Amino acid sequence: MKRHTPMTDELDRLREWEEPALDDDTRHRARLRLFAAMNEEPRAARPLGRRTVLRIAATGVVTAAVATTLLVSVDGGSGGGQQAEPPASSSPNVANVAVAEVLHGAADWERRHGKRPAVPRDDQFVYSKRIINETETRTGKVRSYTDEMWSSVDGSRRSLSMELGKEMWEGGDGGSVWPPRKWDELEKLPTDPEKLVSALISAGSSERPVSSYDDGERAHAYFMVGELLKWPLLPEGLRAAAYEGLALVPGVETVEGVEDSAGRSGVGIAFPERFKGRFLIFDAKTYEFLGFRDERISRDGTKTYIQLSHTVEWGVVDKVRQLP
Repeated sequence: MKRHTPMTDELDRLREWEEPALDDDTRHRARLRLFAAMNEEPRAARPLGRRTVLRIAATGVVTAAVATTLLVSVDGGSGGGQQAEPPASSSPNVANVAVAEVLHGAADWERRHGKRPAVPRDDQFVYSKRIINETETRTGKVRSYTDEMWSSVDGSRRSLSMELGKEMWEGGDGGSVWPPRKWDELEKLPTDPEKLVSALISAGSSERPVSSYDDGERAHAYFMVGELLKWPLLPEGLRAAAYEGLALVPGVETVEGVEDSAGRSGVGIAFPERFKGRFLIFDAKTYEFLGFRDERISRDGTKTYIQLSHTVEWGVVDKVRQLP
């Protein structure tokens, strides 16, 4: 991985931070804030707090290269302990099926069978429910979680979400998130695959082809598209464009021997250079999108977990805890 000149002030403060280590859930939310910051205009600096120390948007615009470097550090963090390496058997093998075949097949499936979205009002909430099966690699012990989320469409109301069974209230301040919740912002995203990828990493200002991206930009593109696909409610045509855009990103590979959290056989789409053990899962025959595989390390760095997840239900509701 290329070395980058350290950022002053903000990252110095981050290195000197002596609060207890961030937990896995906070690191995940910080990573989303970090990449969302790249598409924002600069804002005035404000003091860094424990839960917002990694919200780089608060201190200005961050370049994609520096952000990707920080992403790798944050994502692999173990709270100061030595990271535990997962056993070799937990790493899937590169598959023979072509990336383009899987992702264009997924786009075709989405156009034929995908659920047509209902346009939400700003005062509503997007509800989703997902199943997560988490396996500790050393012992093989499996725990299953049913996580639900009620996310405010315009960000003006507090959202309720669950991470591994833990409830968390967030937002209510209208702050930006990725992917955006507001329907008009989602509709502004291009449905041309290459223009979509460009928009995700450069706010649509770059005319460079995706094939010319450097390593950091490729990792950034893979991450941003993956997070977009996690959001259940997208305007018609956008999800298919995201699949086809991901097929354009150099360094993306397929992996075999994959199952989702429902036990369905699939093929993975990964960016192993930066996101080892993390990938999207598609049906091995129809290429329908199934879910995600992820890995996390415990706060003390002694345990590694493999997470398989898929969304089982989603819809638009009028208030928190209401079901579609």
